[in-house]
Amino acid sequence: IVNPPKDLKKPRGKKCFFVKFFGTEDHAWIKVEQLKPYHPHKEEMIKINKGKRFQQAVDAVEEFLRKTKGKDQASSHNSTEEKNRRNSSEERGKQSAGEEKRKASLSEGKVKKGTGEGKKRVSSVSSERGSKSPLKRAQDQSPRKRGRPPKDEKDLTIPESSTVKRVMTGTVAGFKWPPSVSEPVKDSDPHFHHFLLSQTEKPAVCYQAITKKLKVCEEETGSTSIQAADSTAVNGSITPTDKKIGFLGLGLMGSGIVSNLLKMGHTVTVWNRTAEKCDLFIQEGARLGRTPAEVVSTCDITFACVSDPKAAKDLVLGPSGVLQGIRPGKCYVDMSTVDADTVTELAQVIVSRGGRFLEAPVSGNQQLSNDGMLVILAAGDRGLYEDCSSCFQAMGKTSFFLGEVGNAAKMMLIVNMVQGSFMATIAEGLTLAQVTGQSQQTLLDILNQGQLASIFLDQKCQNILQGNFKPDFYLKYIQKDLRLAIALGDSVNHPTPMAAAANEVYKRAKALDQSDNDMSAVYRAYIH
Repeated sequence: IVNPPKDLKKPRGKKCFFVKFFGTEDHAWIKVEQLKPYHPHKEEMIKINKGKRFQQAVDAVEEFLRKTKGKDQASSHNSTEEKNRRNSSEERGKQSAGEEKRKASLSEGKVKKGTGEGKKRVSSVSSERGSKSPLKRAQDQSPRKRGRPPKDEKDLTIPESSTVKRVMTGTVAGFKWPPSVSEPVKDSDPHFHHFLLSQTEKPAVCYQAITKKLKVCEEETGSTSIQAADSTAVNGSITPTDKKIGFLGLGLMGSGIVSNLLKMGHTVTVWNRTAEKCDLFIQEGARLGRTPAEVVSTCDITFACVSDPKAAKDLVLGPSGVLQGIRPGKCYVDMSTVDADTVTELAQVIVSRGGRFLEAPVSGNQQLSNDGMLVILAAGDRGLYEDCSSCFQAMGKTSFFLGEVGNAAKMMLIVNMVQGSFMATIAEGLTLAQVTGQSQQTLLDILNQGQLASIFLDQKCQNILQGNFKPDFYLKYIQKDLRLAIALGDSVNHPTPMAAAANEVYKRAKALDQSDNDMSAVYRAYIH
């Protein structure tokens, strides 16, 4: 438990604390009933969570505790030395007082009075000095003095230092853990929310006082970007929503998402155009839906992740489609990367039937989807965004709420436009190195030591150097996103010459039968 930045508002509702997750350095507001004391539950949690990241987090906690213990011991040692020095000084003070007493030439009554006052002063000083060392030790060792919130929330005070790095240790002072702390939390809304954090005073300013990861940005559009806790920070400790989840589309991205939803304890019903893809997930505990309409009608929240605008429309408006299963209160979340016009049209027809709509395209690839490390860009129904909290934690490391429907689609196309253009530039640089007699591996080594170094750069270059173009992100889909991004620029009369040039290279790669390969296969457009 740590102290939130002064500008960060506490969410309304149940009592909660601001928590730092060791291992990932993420932060989030966590309800009191979801907190457990570390030592009594350590072994239990380690048995449940065997992932590497969780073990790294445990190691980080242990290292912190060792350092804290060392500081406390050093503080105690210093206090003892200080006490000894003060006792010695006090002894010298008594001897000096005795010497003055012997030299005094006052009357006996005055001498007695003066001696009494002298004793009173020495006693007072002794009391102060004698109590100061234990008090200092108590201040050094007491969790409350390190910023631990008191039992009564009204008395909550902010410690001297506002930095979030001062993590509190020990048991919460005056706080009693719930009697059934080892049992799952059961309440009207058991899942941990991606709380909407307070907005900064100035527009277009990123708040980075917590960590570089926790962002609260107020943009000119008035949309708010939020990052909640990294889903893998608790690594299996996510409290899944009690709502029934549906998922339509088990492609590269959808498969990883569904797998993580199931791992984190969600109840999921799946459907895919090619029914055989559902078999693996049925074995993992998913239920099978015969049609999109059936999935929507039997689930509270239905997610969909399909390839392009046409597929997204057909899924909703086609025979036995999503729309036929929508009735008041049903929720639909489209995670496909499409244009703003398409997603706005889908939102309108869903809402017209009394349904709730959220667009939530994801940034990432197959590996990130499998690892539950996607970046989710959401827009539309904010209440539905919060209802999807545990699902977003399971599938991603970050979620952003961007305001009204269409904003997420636009942002996603811009992100993929940058990524696609960068990939084409990487391929162009590697081929230029080759034809000029330079080592491609040396070029990669140089890039990896410079400012462009990234996992994306290294992985895609390795694909090219090894001739391995197994799809992690289909080339045909990045070309589709470039095409849609260029159209977005045209709609507002904004030039996109770099994206247009990259798009032509991908079109050539598609003509060379590279559509179903990874986007890094754009390299082949330069060598043929």
